Amino acid sequence: MTDFPDRPLRIGTRSSALALTQAEHVSDLLRKIEPNLDIELVPVTTEADKWQGDLAQLGGKGLFVKEIDQMLQRGQVDMAVHCIKDVPGDEPMPRGLVFAAYLPRDEVRDVLLVPEGSDVQTLDDLPAGATVATSAVRRKAQINRARPDLNVVRVRGHIESRIEKVDGKRKVDTRPDAMILARAGLERLGISHRARQVFSVDEILPAVGAGALGLECRKDDDAVAYLLQQLNHARTMTEVTAERVMLHGLRGHCNSPIAGYCVTDPDGQLSLRGMVFSRDGSKFVHAHYWGESLNDPGVLGSRVCAELLRQGARDIIEGIPH
Repeated sequence: MTDFPDRPLRIGTRSSALALTQAEHVSDLLRKIEPNLDIELVPVTTEADKWQGDLAQLGGKGLFVKEIDQMLQRGQVDMAVHCIKDVPGDEPMPRGLVFAAYLPRDEVRDVLLVPEGSDVQTLDDLPAGATVATSAVRRKAQINRARPDLNVVRVRGHIESRIEKVDGKRKVDTRPDAMILARAGLERLGISHRARQVFSVDEILPAVGAGALGLECRKDDDAVAYLLQQLNHARTMTEVTAERVMLHGLRGHCNSPIAGYCVTDPDGQLSLRGMVFSRDGSKFVHAHYWGESLNDPGVLGSRVCAELLRQGARDIIEGIPH
């Protein structure tokens, strides 16, 4: 590529260790395409990162990406690296921005993490009344469904600080007996050995966009868009598209207990599973369809969404009792 401007490529990223690790990974990939590329990371501590309360009160998890998107729109950075599961599904793409590429999807499964020295190996080993911490309503609902006798509490903060809480190295009101985290985050930080139990997707269905990183830029920035498109993983883009069409149709936001996971079968067929839960996991709806002859991710996402709505997903999301 010869037409890239003679200036640094500024990558907007959250300032957590995990986000910086992800941005460095993207930098390495870009330098393989364009060895002389001058890359500058622009770390941002977002309002959501500073907030220690329930994100719902602040406006949801989408705030993790909103501030960086605004910097991209204003031209303060040239691209952004986002965890797709943090990108809201109930809002249109910010004006003038586009996801030019998705990296190959990482591990999507969730894991059980316990304090150092604990002999607990699985969720079943925890005694009744044990406290399990998680940041996601989706996980809470599914754990409550499997083990209604556990006390599932919300936990905030970067992965590193959450692990310090479970290990007793950071002050908390109630030290949790276990924690549920995304395996991908542990792997990216090089601490996957801390995972005790890896939940199958049947036990805990992943979040929409789990394990996928999206590379975002301005639509009219042809040079950056062209550069990023060379990193695009077509299968990941297709699968994430199906999941996000479903999420958008459900008007799902970051505080909705919605799970969705699309895979490509060996024969090339797309398969999408979607679930919507009440916050306590007592009510849920489930739909699973294949791409069939069209095998179009948008059509598949719409079909799964329509079936979930037919089963009453809207009332569950809104918390309307029956």
